[in-house]
Amino acid sequence: MVKKTNVPEEAKLVTQLTDDFKIPDQLPLLPVRDIVVFPFMILPLYVGRESSINAVNQALATDRMMMLVTQKNPEIDDPKPDDMYKIGSVAMVIRMLKMPDNRIKILVQGLAKAKLGKFIQAEPFYKVKLKRIHETEDQEKGKNKPAKLKSEAMIRNVRAQIETVMNMGKPITPDILVVAENLDQPGKLADLLCSNIGLKVEDAQAALEIISPVGRLKKVSELLNREIELLGMQQKIQSAAQDEMTKTQREYYLREQLKAIQKELGEIDEKAEEVDEFHKKIKAAGMSPEVEEETVKQLNRLSKMHTESAEATTVRTYLEWMVEIPWSKTTEDNLDLKLAQKVLDKDHYGLDKIKDRIIEYLAVRKLKKEMKGPILCFVGPPGVGKTSLGQSVARALGRKFVRISLGGVRDEAEIRGHRRTYIGALPGRIIQGLKQAGYSNPVFMMDEIDKLGSDFRGDPSSALLEVLDPEQNNAYVDHYVAAPFDLSRVMFITTANVTDAIPSALLDRMEVIRLSGYTEEEKLKIAKKYIVPRQLKEHGLTSRRLKITNDTILKIISQYTREAGLRNLERMIANVCRKVARSVADGKKRLHTVEPEDLSKYLGVRIFTRDGEQEKDMVGVATGIAWTAAGGEVMHVEASATKGNGRLTLTGKLGDVMKESAQAALSYIKSRAGQFGVPDNFTSNTDIHIHVPAGAIPKDGPSAGVTMAVALVSALTGAPVRHDITMTGEITLRGRVLPIGGLKEKSLAARRAGIREIIIPGTNKKDLADLPENIRKEVKFHLVKTADQVLNLALTKKLSALKKEKAEKDAKALKKKTGSKSVRIKTGVGK
Repeated sequence: MVKKTNVPEEAKLVTQLTDDFKIPDQLPLLPVRDIVVFPFMILPLYVGRESSINAVNQALATDRMMMLVTQKNPEIDDPKPDDMYKIGSVAMVIRMLKMPDNRIKILVQGLAKAKLGKFIQAEPFYKVKLKRIHETEDQEKGKNKPAKLKSEAMIRNVRAQIETVMNMGKPITPDILVVAENLDQPGKLADLLCSNIGLKVEDAQAALEIISPVGRLKKVSELLNREIELLGMQQKIQSAAQDEMTKTQREYYLREQLKAIQKELGEIDEKAEEVDEFHKKIKAAGMSPEVEEETVKQLNRLSKMHTESAEATTVRTYLEWMVEIPWSKTTEDNLDLKLAQKVLDKDHYGLDKIKDRIIEYLAVRKLKKEMKGPILCFVGPPGVGKTSLGQSVARALGRKFVRISLGGVRDEAEIRGHRRTYIGALPGRIIQGLKQAGYSNPVFMMDEIDKLGSDFRGDPSSALLEVLDPEQNNAYVDHYVAAPFDLSRVMFITTANVTDAIPSALLDRMEVIRLSGYTEEEKLKIAKKYIVPRQLKEHGLTSRRLKITNDTILKIISQYTREAGLRNLERMIANVCRKVARSVADGKKRLHTVEPEDLSKYLGVRIFTRDGEQEKDMVGVATGIAWTAAGGEVMHVEASATKGNGRLTLTGKLGDVMKESAQAALSYIKSRAGQFGVPDNFTSNTDIHIHVPAGAIPKDGPSAGVTMAVALVSALTGAPVRHDITMTGEITLRGRVLPIGGLKEKSLAARRAGIREIIIPGTNKKDLADLPENIRKEVKFHLVKTADQVLNLALTKKLSALKKEKAEKDAKALKKKTGSKSVRIKTGVGK
């Protein structure tokens, strides 16, 4: 390999050379890469190829001369005769130095131009015949005056050009200019400049092959002219970009340079192309006339801005949103009622109310093409299928499904979007969801609407008032879009666990559909039809490897889960599947049948026992039922009466409403103490303590009023409360029992606890129709209007018997006090 390096002194030596030397007809040949060697040029070369080293050694062993020619392709390691140019230079090896890597470094001096002849040998190095090319500087000079003037003018022109090139920033050694000023021979001046101005190999070789000195100098002049044009263009590009550049904008500067180059080359203007593309997208977006007018206005602003300005980036982002929002793109509804019913039934078991509502909407939609989308609110405990039901509704309608979670959202801008004046502004979640769907009529689910918050940034629930109002949402305006969008074609579905946390104005805009918890029978059917097949598939099992019996599933439901929904049930079945999958992976490829007695092996000891753990009737303990966000729960209320001064103590982390219910129950008992057989003076010498177990769990609500009244009467009279009956209802000071909510959940909780009698307010009779038929058959419901009826049903003794017992006690006490043998009892019950 031959490599060129710079020699600062080479220009000084050129004028010292003469051509009075004899060149042999045959010389060793040294092919060089990436450089053309000119006469009178001194330069160092690195030689690495074995044949080239042999050629250098041969030259040193003889007259130190060798022929240097340039390879046409520098990538070729073993060049053939056709791979080399035919004209090169004879050079003398002035010095040779061996390198540590077995290469050699030589210093050579060009002597004369020569042309290759016949190749005499190829091994161990090339040896060629050559013909020297003689040049006479005088042949262009003296014979006629015009030729002499032309030569002198050319020399002056080239000197001026080289000076211009240096002044424009071309890196050329200043000594070259000094030598050029002292050279008046056009050939030598041309060779000097060719070897020092950094020409391409092709241009330098073309100049070398020109025999005429003046012709060669003319070629150099042309090359210098091109170099001056390139340097001028470079300065122009730098000048154009420099105006836009700051100290911290290096990347921006490079981009501007590229633009200037593209402009000079006549390439397409990217800015104009971008504007045209936006115009096409705006026309295809299907916007209303006023929205399209505003969008075109913003596009015109963009066309007048500098493409890299911050404002241009903001406007460009806005336009991208505007053309991607589905202004008028809709999906075709599936109006086949039977097919829709089939899809809903396939995805979910039960939930008939919701299914009927969706089919009704489709029926009306079939009769009336243009109608507003319904706004539904699914309310129910966790795990009953509210979110998945929304996906099923979308499938039944043939629409896209979009879901956003509102849990923890506190900023109004999350709903309505940010104004474009803010950095990083974006549309609200409504517009983002529509863009995600790609259509303007999706099924849009807003999950956990009861978990919305509010703070100093605004109230998101207030922002939803317009979104969820069918009379207003046909012109919904997002702060970022700042243009009306028709939301009336969207079917909005919201979900919540309770409605108490939803603002009344927002709740009023939605059609509430309640999803109650599932009975054990419903859970069994759902597990067999949906959960078990899904878990088998997810764990790589089949029905040939795992069988879970119905009794096993029922035991999992009753002893390992306690919920209104199905999530824990699915987790437990997944636990069983994982353990069976491990067994199968270990090589036990047989049918694993899981029986009830095997569950302790798969799931450990049972987690829950029946709520009604009382096995006998007890004094002062009444069983109530409560509604929670997770379904119904059985709740025991304990009361005790001890000597004291009439103080009432309430414990168990009770809420204000529940405390008021306890006070109302106590006041009612005080007002009718004689009828209940309660001691007359208990208000002054007895302390009452009411406690609701599970003290770490907050409890509130009025429906435990009758339960507290029963527990108090039992504690004060000593009459046990039946352990096989439970109750619910709000009590008044006059003893009326008011209606309650969540009857289905409470009934399911009582049934889970093994209790088959429930006392409920008479006004809740209408709610019995919503209970599953098997619940109505298995559980006996006692409809009551007064607290007296509740006490007669719940206590093991009737009120009349308690009254009689009190009268007898009073009579005995009076007889003992007076010593009389016979006392008439004023109540008329007897002697």
